Amino acid sequence: MGRDGGDKKRETMAVMSLMKDQQNPIQQFQIKFKEIETGFKSWLSKQKLPVEAAVVTAMGGVQGAFIGGLMGTLSPEMPQAGIDPQAMASLKQTQALVGGPLVQARNFAAITGVNAGIACVMKRIRGKEDLESAVVAAFGSGVAYSLVSAGLQGQPMNAITTAAGFALFQGVFFKLGERFSKPSVEDPYYTRGRSMLLKLGLEKYEKNFKKGLLADPTLPLLTDSALRDVSIPPGPRLRILDHIQRDPELKGKRGSRG
Repeated sequence: MGRDGGDKKRETMAVMSLMKDQQNPIQQFQIKFKEIETGFKSWLSKQKLPVEAAVVTAMGGVQGAFIGGLMGTLSPEMPQAGIDPQAMASLKQTQALVGGPLVQARNFAAITGVNAGIACVMKRIRGKEDLESAVVAAFGSGVAYSLVSAGLQGQPMNAITTAAGFALFQGVFFKLGERFSKPSVEDPYYTRGRSMLLKLGLEKYEKNFKKGLLADPTLPLLTDSALRDVSIPPGPRLRILDHIQRDPELKGKRGSRG
């Protein structure tokens, strides 16, 4: 009996090791990236508002600079001829869209950085992301775009018009997004199970957990037969049970219940 039990245990571990080695590398990278992103967002949300706003603005600016620089390499510099002084600001803003890599990197950094920073502040103050916050952030990014593309000598009316255009576009885009997409609401009773499945690369079986009402309080009680009853294949069942056995918190709860 002891020998048979040892052979069965070694066979199980070998199967699990093989499945882990065969896991899609891209999927492993996505899972790891998601974990890092979630941890960073959690840390950032605990910081004071000025710190969070500064970090978000900087990150948005870097992202925008990268996108703008990439677009700038694909569009040639617009040649300049005789320029009427009254049309200087408008022309500069037009050139900003077809400028070189540095020009577009600067402008997109201003747009995305300011937009992200204002949106962050509005969300922290208002406690939600809504149409008003999106419009205010877009208006601010429009002003920033006007300042960096036309300079301080640009006409104030051009800056206001540009900012209003940004705000209008963002408002329409926000409402369309609300109409055609329904944000998924995470069920708080399956948070721990969802995290476990995500780490194991088995997130597609979350619906099986919900179908069998295997909520977070049931995790320490899971058995092979319980997982089989919700149509989870043998391989994933082994990995789930092994994870629960290795998790100190879940293992402790299982031991105390036993």
